[in-house]
Amino acid sequence: MPLRVLGTEMMNQVTGKNSRNDTAARWGVYGTDLGHMFWHRDRLYMVFGDTFGAGGFGGKNWRSNVMARIADPDPRHGFPFESMITGPDGAAKELIRSRKIDGDEKTVIPTQGISLGGRIYLHYMSVRHWGLTGGNWTVGHSGLAYSDDDGQTWAAPAGATWREACGFEQVAFIMAKDGFLYSFGIPEGRFGGVRLRRVGREHILTPDAYEYWDGTKWEADPKTAAVVVPAPAGELSVAWSEPHHRWLMMYLDETRRAVVLRTATTLTGPWSDAQEVVTADQYPGLYAPYIVPGTEIDGDLYYTMSQWGPYNVFLMHTSLEPAAPAVVSDDGPVAPVGAPVTPVSSAN
Repeated sequence: MPLRVLGTEMMNQVTGKNSRNDTAARWGVYGTDLGHMFWHRDRLYMVFGDTFGAGGFGGKNWRSNVMARIADPDPRHGFPFESMITGPDGAAKELIRSRKIDGDEKTVIPTQGISLGGRIYLHYMSVRHWGLTGGNWTVGHSGLAYSDDDGQTWAAPAGATWREACGFEQVAFIMAKDGFLYSFGIPEGRFGGVRLRRVGREHILTPDAYEYWDGTKWEADPKTAAVVVPAPAGELSVAWSEPHHRWLMMYLDETRRAVVLRTATTLTGPWSDAQEVVTADQYPGLYAPYIVPGTEIDGDLYYTMSQWGPYNVFLMHTSLEPAAPAVVSDDGPVAPVGAPVTPVSSAN
């Protein structure tokens, strides 16, 4: 029996002028989106996409990506920010540079971060052009950047890029007990299906080292990657629930105008039918549901969500009905490294 969604509430605004963090006055962040999270050196970090100063979306001081460190990682306390990665002027600074030229590289959007061996990695997509209709854009390449000084400076090696569209232009990372780093991937835009790949953690920057799930086994050719969750899927996140012995996947279903939830006992699936968690009728312009890592997901599910109109990030809470524990199969990856009951870093 799958987990059942009971109800959803917005807890508080995380970014912007009217937020509890007042990121506008403190770091020049009037408008931003995304807000996916990862643990690094026992601290919770939050990463954002296109960020603007005064005027909000389309306003001054456009930065393609910025990052915050959270003072209290318990989402029940609303995510007060301790600091942001800043430049000499004290404003939140761009981590990975972008050319900001439409048709070449309009922006560089981080799609997921992870900390391994004291190094932070960010997966990003280089957006060539935003489409005229919602949920459509083209990507020139995707890749990995890393920081060895807690996010202050970044390297984006040319060899750690995927030049051809391979269905993993946006990803959700999982570090599993078997030593592999798994990543669920979706293509550019919000209308593709979800695929799965893996790599040994020591080879994360080597594209040729990745293996792709073809539905029955792992293959080296990315073209063999099977769809494990059908289209359409946009901006996804995946987390392990120890009480339920299930993986939880959240993403935006653009055609349903809703954030949906699926579950599975193994990463390779099968994944349950999608349940609507929250809809655009309730929160217009909603997108990008990112599950808070390191929290025990039993009756409470916490995640960030963006809204296009206010163009900022909000903290959300969904109540789940507990279900009978599932039997965890031995034929696929199970709980991640340190699948934490308390919020601790799982891969420092």
